[in-house]
Amino acid sequence: MKARALVAWNVRRIRVDRGVPQEQLAYDAGIDRSYMSGLERQSANPTIDLLDRIAKTLGVHLSEFFVQPPKGATSPKTLPKGRKPKRPRRKKK
Repeated sequence: MKARALVAWNVRRIRVDRGVPQEQLAYDAGIDRSYMSGLERQSANPTIDLLDRIAKTLGVHLSEFFVQPPKGATSPKTLPKGRKPKRPRRKKK
């Protein structure tokens, strides 16, 4: 796996495991949400300083972004879409 793909895979895996939405992680790390999306889609090439900020925001060591996934591992699933959880509808009287 190439370095950019490896970083993207691990950032997404850690973010999803912690239940942090992409928008929240970007805000907390002080970067644009679209840049965070590009990082996870492998279209952005982050600096070490930026990766360090993301690692600190997620509470992991920078080296966690370079851990090889186990053989046959599937991509991390996405979090549910939307900003707020759906609430049950009220019944009409």
